[in-house]
Amino acid sequence: MGIELELHSGRPTRKGSSRATLLRGSYQHGEALARVLSRLDRHGSGKLGWVDPYGDTLFNEQEAQVARQEVAVLAKGCDDEQQRAALLDLAELLEACAATAGSYLWFMGD
Repeated sequence: MGIELELHSGRPTRKGSSRATLLRGSYQHGEALARVLSRLDRHGSGKLGWVDPYGDTLFNEQEAQVARQEVAVLAKGCDDEQQRAALLDLAELLEACAATAGSYLWFMGD
């Protein structure tokens, strides 16, 4: 199980090619990211708890802005280097998404 990330300049399409809007992808930390996000309460108030490890989840720039603070809290409690690297990558993509009007961060679960 893993979660890959893609930052898109607009809402990505699931049918056909989403490459036209692709700005950046992160594919190397999928399993570590899934492990760290699996610790979150899916029914809690945080945005990252909404991420479906088995399906797709989209965050717009407003949701990305809120989720940025959650990553900082998760990183403080993380003692695994792979998970820390995954969270750093996630934080960078959330920051870019929050700063890019009309963009989406796509979490692609297994």
